[in-house]
Amino acid sequence: MTIACSDCGAIEELAPLASRSLAFCPICDNKLEATSGRSITGALACSIGTLILLFPSNLVPILSVSMLGMQRSTLLGSGVVTLWNQNWIVLAAFIAAFAIVLPFIRFGLLTATLGAIHLGYRPWWLGRAFRWALWLDVWTMPDMFLIGCFVGYSRVAANPNVTVMLGGYCFIAAAFLSMISRAALDRRTVWRTIAPDRETRGDAPMLSCLTCDLVMPASAAGTPCRRCDARLVTRKTDSPIRTAALILGAFILFWPANIYPMSISMQMGTIARYRIIDGIRDLFDAGLAPLGVLIFFTSIAIPAAKILGLAWCLISIRRRSQKHLVIKPSSSA
Repeated sequence: MTIACSDCGAIEELAPLASRSLAFCPICDNKLEATSGRSITGALACSIGTLILLFPSNLVPILSVSMLGMQRSTLLGSGVVTLWNQNWIVLAAFIAAFAIVLPFIRFGLLTATLGAIHLGYRPWWLGRAFRWALWLDVWTMPDMFLIGCFVGYSRVAANPNVTVMLGGYCFIAAAFLSMISRAALDRRTVWRTIAPDRETRGDAPMLSCLTCDLVMPASAAGTPCRRCDARLVTRKTDSPIRTAALILGAFILFWPANIYPMSISMQMGTIARYRIIDGIRDLFDAGLAPLGVLIFFTSIAIPAAKILGLAWCLISIRRRSQKHLVIKPSSSA
């Protein structure tokens, strides 16, 4: 079958893979397909489990704090209410959407899609629902929100009267199940089940759907994809110039984002300023060194590496050089 690489858009002819096999793009070394560690049934089970656990995570207290004879329980939405009451309306709305509402929508759509495929049901909305489930994945990541909760917990961990409640454990389990469902999801098989890939012949110009990688004639640009209903578009024009502008902006903003405080608060009459590196230090002081290392890489090291890597690619394109544009892992060499 003819497929398109989701990274570089190269058109490839891919034969059916044997069990526990991998297929890589010869141009950019992107993983085109994997037949090991992927299971629609496993992803469905994890998606159902995540969706079920989201209910107690939001309805049952996640944290209990006792101080001076008073006890207070916190729900997942308590921070939204606090921010709203303090006139942080926009921030409260974003947190409510990304941490509470959208996870229900995302895993509801994913469960409905995989469940229909598992039962052999092919409704008309299947491709569209799976497309939205994938698009919402980057905006509804309970595992990322869980890391933020760990960072907040590190600041109150010195208080011996802080207790993780049932809702907190349910949220932790939901976050881990969401990660497993993402790793086990065989997207290529799901798309092929919704509608098979097409065989193409000849040298006619082709384009691929940027959502499901379905290869279509270039003349189909501007029309809906017959598999996922996304609008078919050609590659972006002037992408090097746009990328250079965004890299320059990211490079300029990277330094004040790490040098200046992210937040300023009043604690016991003292002004406390928190930079990213201060939060990492607090994690180490609280005995959460692995989490501190994770935050360092995700907040500082990886963004810096991305800026440098994209800058290298742009310079190489400008100089017409292919040197180190693709870094191949040793396992595939």
